[in-house]
Amino acid sequence: MDPWNQLRRLTHARIALGRSGGSLPTRERLDFQLAHARARDAVLAPFDPHALAARLHALSQQPVLVLHSAASDRAEFLRRPDLGRRLAPESRVLVASHAGEAFDLAIILSDGLSTHAAVTQCEPLLSAFLPLARASGWMLAPLMVARHARVALQDEIGALLKTRVSLILLGERPGLGSADSLGAYFTHGPGPGRVDADRNCVSNIRNGGLSIAEAAQKLHHLIENSLRLGLSGVNLKDDGAHLPSAARVERIAGK
Repeated sequence: MDPWNQLRRLTHARIALGRSGGSLPTRERLDFQLAHARARDAVLAPFDPHALAARLHALSQQPVLVLHSAASDRAEFLRRPDLGRRLAPESRVLVASHAGEAFDLAIILSDGLSTHAAVTQCEPLLSAFLPLARASGWMLAPLMVARHARVALQDEIGALLKTRVSLILLGERPGLGSADSLGAYFTHGPGPGRVDADRNCVSNIRNGGLSIAEAAQKLHHLIENSLRLGLSGVNLKDDGAHLPSAARVERIAGK
């Protein structure tokens, strides 16, 4: 038996595709074109922040702010990543008007680079995560839906609110096998000058990747440690304590 065929059953990566002469088989070429089209659709699909905000308000029973980055439209957002890292002036004023309380956590949701992921995965993740956050007694800032945002937008928002931790959920750059992946990034002490090494990321949240329940548990555990230790990024390690005991033993044994 060809060992490549055995490996193919264990991964969605494009391996053991076969060939027809010097080219890919027709089926594999069509599959690639379909995956590419889905990835483009995920990036370019329309996003209605007000509709998402209304659903999140019904879900959370707390205020939801609709924000915009400095990118005026989708095309500019894709060409100018720097604009997605800054709030539009009117949104900056709106966020600043809600500062003053001792917030432990600010949660931002955005379309990011995959609108499909933002629309389909954010609500289920918040449904699982918010009860954990409230059970921990965290003071939560109003939820925020930010259109055309990059990860670092959480720094400006967090600094304006003076929150201890900011968390942004947004669609990840779609791959050719995962156009619906959600990423969750959090930073302790968000503000100007923060870099990627200061953040923690829980990624590949989707069907076929990290499940909603697992992602909610992992995020809660990591943010709880972040608040307790006063740090995030490369200095904050995932000790796996949120896993069931049997899974922790298996994880340790596999190191």
